[in-house]
Amino acid sequence: MKLSELKENQMARVVKIDNSLKSLKKRLSDLGFVKGEEIEIKRIAPLGDPIEISLKGYSLSLRKKEAEKIEVEKI
Repeated sequence: MKLSELKENQMARVVKIDNSLKSLKKRLSDLGFVKGEEIEIKRIAPLGDPIEISLKGYSLSLRKKEAEKIEVEKI
């Protein structure tokens, strides 16, 4: 499933990041989105964009378009 499909307060584990955009994959990897990392959806904006995510003890926001490139499995 895609990260963008999760609901608020759900937890997931990163499975893979789409390889189609190398620069996006590198940026997400630098932020901590690596295979096996656990993440939690904190909040989703009313119109669905952006998505606030908790990861490695900090929070960050991603655009829905970016979240669609991250494959996860629910925990």
